[in-house]
Amino acid sequence: MTTICAIVPAHNEEQGLGDTLESLLSQTRPFDEIIVVDDSSTDGTREVALSYGVTVFTAETNQGSKARAQNYALRYVWTDLVLPVDADTILAEDYVALILEPFDNPRVAIAAGCVLTRFDDTVTERGRSIEYLFGFHFQRPIQNAANSPVVCSGCCSVFRTEELRTFGGFPERTVVEDMDYTWSKQAQGRKAVYVGAALAKAADPATMTYLRKQVWRWMSGFFQNVRIHGASLMRHKPVLLLWILIAVWDIVTAPLWYAMPFLMIFVFHYGVLVSMLWWLGAEVVLLFPPLLYGAHRRKIPYRQVIRNFPYVYVNKVVNTYYAWKAMLVELILVPLRLSDGLVTYEKGRP
Repeated sequence: MTTICAIVPAHNEEQGLGDTLESLLSQTRPFDEIIVVDDSSTDGTREVALSYGVTVFTAETNQGSKARAQNYALRYVWTDLVLPVDADTILAEDYVALILEPFDNPRVAIAAGCVLTRFDDTVTERGRSIEYLFGFHFQRPIQNAANSPVVCSGCCSVFRTEELRTFGGFPERTVVEDMDYTWSKQAQGRKAVYVGAALAKAADPATMTYLRKQVWRWMSGFFQNVRIHGASLMRHKPVLLLWILIAVWDIVTAPLWYAMPFLMIFVFHYGVLVSMLWWLGAEVVLLFPPLLYGAHRRKIPYRQVIRNFPYVYVNKVVNTYYAWKAMLVELILVPLRLSDGLVTYEKGRP
């Protein structure tokens, strides 16, 4: 029987850690071990973890990133598979049972499920809820069908333990270890899998301050990986490289798309109403079918999706700004040795 261990890296997570551990302890297919890494917390994280009867390791000094905290625990993992879970993420009760299925195929090195937002109370959370609903019900299934997932989400991915150890553990050379490992393994001829039926819910940035920090890290990490893996993927995994180039194209052309109504009005002299209706109509046609499908599949009220939809444009502005900034820094300034790029890991929540 395949064995599996959960690792929960936790730095000052006493408020939400209990919910995460309850979801891990409530799995229909139980974990063989649950390890919490108390990453030098200054609050009651360790006490909360101990109260649930799980294994707790406390780092004497803060590890500085999620990958390092996970590697701190990896040395103690004895199971066949390991599943790192963010301390603000909860797993559906059948998550483990579903995520184990792809590992019957020995070519599979990593698998992850569908991620949705836990909360949609603030502007940034509502915008993220639309981003996740679209991405995990349009982009990820297509990428998976092409055997080229761009990322197995770090909050809920499963790894083969010994293969991960042989690789050197969770990658620490970039600020997004999940994408780094996903691309590395596929370049080596191994398989990454998206399991849409397995559902995780993550707590996302509730304020603009933390949204900016998270998006800056995500975008910097994306372009760090483009710089590191681009040549290797061209040789060994061109289909994955194609999806990456499509993402880069979307980033490059995003400002033009958002400026299109103004170009229609001031350059091509269309009416304001016609220009705005054309642009909004195109957005609805492109975005709403996957959103409605996702809402139907996850039993999310359609009115909730419609209510949250306008807020996605707040997130899109932030995404576009930091994507361009990361592209310039990581692909131009870093190779020219004019910048070190982003090296400090910052969480997307307090």
